Amino acid sequence: MGRPRTKDIEHPHTRLDHGGIARIIPSEFTSGFELIIDDTPQSHVDLDDPTHLHFEYVVRMGAVIDQLPAGPLTAVHLGAGALTVPRYIDATRPGSRQQVIEWEAPLAALVREHLPLPRGASIRIRIGDAREGARKLPAAMTRACDLIVSDVYSGAQTPAHLTSVEFYTELRTLLAPEGVLLVNVADGPGLAFARRQVATIAHVLPEVALLADTQVLKGRRFGNLVIAASAAPLPTEWLPRMLAAGPHPAKIAQDAEVDAFAKGARIVTDADAVASPKPDSSLFLR
Repeated sequence: MGRPRTKDIEHPHTRLDHGGIARIIPSEFTSGFELIIDDTPQSHVDLDDPTHLHFEYVVRMGAVIDQLPAGPLTAVHLGAGALTVPRYIDATRPGSRQQVIEWEAPLAALVREHLPLPRGASIRIRIGDAREGARKLPAAMTRACDLIVSDVYSGAQTPAHLTSVEFYTELRTLLAPEGVLLVNVADGPGLAFARRQVATIAHVLPEVALLADTQVLKGRRFGNLVIAASAAPLPTEWLPRMLAAGPHPAKIAQDAEVDAFAKGARIVTDADAVASPKPDSSLFLR
């Protein structure tokens, strides 16, 4: 059973630049803490066990990361909430070098103070716009990244300029030849936004897989889809069995299924990009 949330306790919080309130509270549902922004859970962190990934879509990201070649990773995170995925990589891939680009300086300060990073973790946090920050990364990062994770939300939506073919082309210049891009996409019935994102990413990185709850993948309810993409074949041999087993059963779509998913969807450009749909309260399932 989850612990009851005590409403009258003053939890650590800060006002963000966009006007919302970010709070860190003990999880009602499991061990650890949740980062809540404007009453929507954004991240879960277990300081005692950084490998504990509570949110479904983060579990699926972790499953892909686990398939990457053994050893430390060079990773870039665009938006990272409470730094759940960087902490996971630090715990499972000691010696990894990670760069995080976060728009909200007050959020980064709140997380650093109340959910401190492990001692010795090589995780550098840069403040700024994700796209502009990616352009300003050191030249040594060019074609050197084993992993890029794009999980950026302003309020409850991914900004339009982080959804276009021009944006993903810029990210491609950072990826190593076999590097993998992971993108968190939230969408609802019909999946019009997600279909365009898959078509756009596939235009830049031809090897694409989709990981999601079956009902979300069929467009029957709002939820998260993780898009994995690379210029090289994705290391997904064991993923279908792992995802089906849980703890949050899911499906992986590849090859012809991905082609069918994106069929007829127009590539997003800077000229016609729009923000992602607003998520509803069912987005973060326990």
